[in-house]
Amino acid sequence: MNKIAVLIPCYNESLTIRKVVEDYKTALPEADIYVYDNNSTDHTDEIAREAGAIVRYEYRQGKGNVIRSMFRDIDADCYLMIDGDDTYPAENAREMVNLVLEKGVDMVVGDRLSSTYFTENKRPFHNSGNRIVRDLINKLFHNDIRDIMTGYRAFSPLFVKSFPVLSKGFEIETEMTIHAVDKNFLIEEIPVTYRDRPAGSESKLNTFSDGFKVLKTIASLFKEYKPFHFFSWISGILWIIALVFFVPVLLEYFKTGLVRKFPTVIVCGVTATIGSLMWICGVILDVIVKKHRQLYELELNQLRQAGVGKRHESEKEKEKEHETV
Repeated sequence: MNKIAVLIPCYNESLTIRKVVEDYKTALPEADIYVYDNNSTDHTDEIAREAGAIVRYEYRQGKGNVIRSMFRDIDADCYLMIDGDDTYPAENAREMVNLVLEKGVDMVVGDRLSSTYFTENKRPFHNSGNRIVRDLINKLFHNDIRDIMTGYRAFSPLFVKSFPVLSKGFEIETEMTIHAVDKNFLIEEIPVTYRDRPAGSESKLNTFSDGFKVLKTIASLFKEYKPFHFFSWISGILWIIALVFFVPVLLEYFKTGLVRKFPTVIVCGVTATIGSLMWICGVILDVIVKKHRQLYELELNQLRQAGVGKRHESEKEKEKEHETV
């Protein structure tokens, strides 16, 4: 039987955690429900334990830190990640899990933005923020993910055990989405109904500070995953600046035979040289990134040979053999 782990990172979710645990125990009775308490002060851990969850603790503050511990500590054939705020319905859980176990999808994204998010969400600027992040990532990484920052996802063990979690906070969803796209993991999205937090429950996401961290993460990952494009843009901007200031000096030289603005020529030359160096850096780093991708693929093969992600495949093969007989 396939082992399913439901992962619930929590910080002060005492109003909703009991219902969340009970809903997912009903939807996936065979699953283990893990609640990782992140320094809650409202007895979230006690309520979760009473509801039947396996409670563990992560003392480093931040959702990214919690996800890192979850992915390291827990072994399963399918991982379902949800938030503890009761905004994601359990009705979609079985479909998401089946996509991982039966179809071999590496990451299933619960898409809020295609359903009720924009009508249910009452927090200012969150709607526009989600649109900006989605459009920016899809443009930079040439994809069409409809919901980048959703906390409702299902994962294969191959993705979980090979994903290097670097984010500490709410940038984690952005990081895992870009990683999955860049490393060519199989991704599927299903629309899920979103409901706003119940009265008295407050979001831990700060619109501006966490929004800035997300944008900073996007820029950093774009530089790391696509260095040639990143440094080519910088190189192009520097060359344009150099040409804008150099062309008038050059035209004046053709007319008069004199160069009256030597400092401008020197600055333009330095700027163009830096631009050329930026382009060369992009070329070198692009070669390194491609080599890293090759090594990453070899690491995935080693994980496969070690048995990660193979368990449910062998069970499917046995079922097929049984049907044939």
